[in-house]
Amino acid sequence: MSILVIVISLLLLVLLVTWFKIDAFIAFVLVSIGAAIALGIPLPEIPVIINKGIGKIYESIAFIIIMGAMLGKLVAESGAAGKIAGVMIHAFGEKRLQWGMMLTGFIVGIPLFYDIGFVLLVPIIFSIVYTYKLPAVYIGMPMLAALSVAHGFLPPHPSPVALVGIFGAEMGKTLILGLLVAIPAIVVAGPVSSKTLKHIRTGEVTLFEKKENTNSFPIPGTFNSFFTATIPVFMLIITTLLPYIFPNVQGATADFIIFLSSPSIVMLLAVMIATYTLGLRQDRFMRQIMNIYITACKDIAMIILIVGGSGIFKLVMEESGVSLQLAEAMKEIPVHPLLLGWLMASLIRALIGSATVTALTAAGVMLPLTIVTQVNPNLMTLAIGAGSLMFSHVNDSGFWLYKEYFNLSIKDTFRSWSVMQILVSVMGITGVMILNLFI
Repeated sequence: MSILVIVISLLLLVLLVTWFKIDAFIAFVLVSIGAAIALGIPLPEIPVIINKGIGKIYESIAFIIIMGAMLGKLVAESGAAGKIAGVMIHAFGEKRLQWGMMLTGFIVGIPLFYDIGFVLLVPIIFSIVYTYKLPAVYIGMPMLAALSVAHGFLPPHPSPVALVGIFGAEMGKTLILGLLVAIPAIVVAGPVSSKTLKHIRTGEVTLFEKKENTNSFPIPGTFNSFFTATIPVFMLIITTLLPYIFPNVQGATADFIIFLSSPSIVMLLAVMIATYTLGLRQDRFMRQIMNIYITACKDIAMIILIVGGSGIFKLVMEESGVSLQLAEAMKEIPVHPLLLGWLMASLIRALIGSATVTALTAAGVMLPLTIVTQVNPNLMTLAIGAGSLMFSHVNDSGFWLYKEYFNLSIKDTFRSWSVMQILVSVMGITGVMILNLFI
C-alpha cells in the first residue's frame, strides 16, 4: 500500500508539472504533503518535515550552487566565454572546426548554466556558419552536446551537485569520474554523429546580425579566460587527490587539507579569484561585480527552490518508512541498481521534460536502494544524471529553445536534437557501467 502511494504521488507530480503547468517547487510541496497524509504521518509533524526537508538538502549544496551561478555569470558578462570560443575556433582551424566547437562548449559549459551557455554560444555558432558557409546543425551540434553533458554530469551544475548531496557522494570524485564518462559521450554525440546531419538546413535566421559592442570594459586575455573558467574543476580534482598524495599527513596540515578540500571552500575561492581576474582587473568597480552576482542569484532562485522541494519529498519517504519497503521491493528486480536508476530517470524525463526535476525525483526513489545495495554513490549520481538527459522532446524547454534558435521543423529537431540527447544518455550509462567494473 505504501509503495502504491509513492507511485501515485510520482504520477501526480508529473500531472501537476506537465498538465496543470504548476511550478515544480509548488508541485513537490503539494505532493509531499499529500503523500505524508496518505502514509499516516501525523498532521502536526508535516510542517516540521517540510522545514527539515528543505534545510537538510540545502545544508550541503545550496552554497555551492549559488557560488557556481555567480562564477558562471561573471564568466559570461566579462567576455571570457566569448574569448575562449574565439581562441578555440582559431586554434583548430576550418578542417577541425567541429572539434574546436566541441571543446569550446565543454570548457564554457563547466562554469555556465545550460540556458546561459546556450544563448551565449549559439551566436558564435552562426558566426562560424556565415564565415565558412557550413550547415548550422552540423557545426553547432558538437558544442550543444558538450553543454548538455556538462549540465547533466559535472559539478558545479545544480543537478549533479544536488545528486551528490542526496546520495552522500564526494564532489571531487564525482567530477573526476564524470569527466571520464563525459569525454566519449561528447565525442559520439557531437563530432561523430553530427556527420550524418549535414543535409539538415536551418530556416532564415535573423537573430544574430552583427551589432556594435557596447561593453566598455576590456576583454580578458586568453590565459585569464581559460584559467578562471576552469579553476573550479582543477581545484576540485587537486583537493580530491591531496589525501592520496599525502596519506600520512596529520595535525594542522591534515586539518588544512580537509578544509581546503571542501567543495564549498573550493567554490568560494574560485569566486574570489574570479572577482579579481574577471572583475577588478578588467576595470570593473566592486559595486558592478556585486550587481552581476545579485543577478546570478535571481537567475538561480527557482532552481534552488526546486531542489528544496525535492528534499521535502525525500524526507517524507524516509520518515514514513516507505524508503526501506521500496528498497526491498526494488532489490527483487533483476536489473543492476545503476541501470535501474538510469531507467527510472529516463522514464521520468520522458514524462516531465526538465532534466533537473527528473534527476531530483529519480534520486528520491533510488536513494534507499543505493543504501541497501551499497552501490557506489558517485556512479549512481552519474547514472541518474545520464538518464535525466534521455528522451528530450516537446515537453522540454531545451527542445524548443534549439528549434526556434535554429529555425528548424519539428521533424528535423527530433532527428538532430532528440537523437543527440539519446546518444549522450546511452553513452553516459555505458561509461558508468564500465567504470563500475573497476571501482
